[in-house]
Amino acid sequence: MQTIEETFSATVEEKKSTFLAYLCPMSSFDALHQKLKNDHPKAAHIVWAKRYFNEYRQIVENNSDDGEPKGTSGPPVLNVMRGVELVEAGLLIVRYFGGIKLGTGGLVRAYGSSAKEVIAHAKLIPFVFKERVLFSTIYSLVPRFEHYTSTQNVTVIKREFQSDGVMWEIEVSADEKEHFLLFSHHFERDGFRLL
Repeated sequence: MQTIEETFSATVEEKKSTFLAYLCPMSSFDALHQKLKNDHPKAAHIVWAKRYFNEYRQIVENNSDDGEPKGTSGPPVLNVMRGVELVEAGLLIVRYFGGIKLGTGGLVRAYGSSAKEVIAHAKLIPFVFKERVLFSTIYSLVPRFEHYTSTQNVTVIKREFQSDGVMWEIEVSADEKEHFLLFSHHFERDGFRLL
């Protein structure tokens, strides 16, 4: 499986219709969808598809034809995403109608090729499941844990400074978690604890 960390775009012309394709991480899908609606009020359609994991680690898929004939736009985009095993991502395509009808076959091809084009321009990375780990440290341990998270490229979601120490939230893969627990185990007597 593959995913992305940033938004990519591409433009495809088909019989005078313009297709603006955007591939984004799932976390920015809703905001990008709203922005495209605001930025392109004269666009005929904003078609989309998305694939993401629910809390049970099952892939959820959804798509919208946004007024195009049923099945001619959203499903072809979703199929392209499936073909490259793209997850935790959304793909939106803004269409400006150029005056020439494409027909159902033409729409399927145009939306499918727009999805392929933006994916071809994207930097795909392997998808890895990550989980959040909560823990606290006393203040004297903060420099050690800051050093660990920066040298091991561990994502720190947040740090909350409290009267008796710091509460941390990090995001790690299974391997990173195992490595982190080995590291932090040495500080349990000194004021580290998992929450």
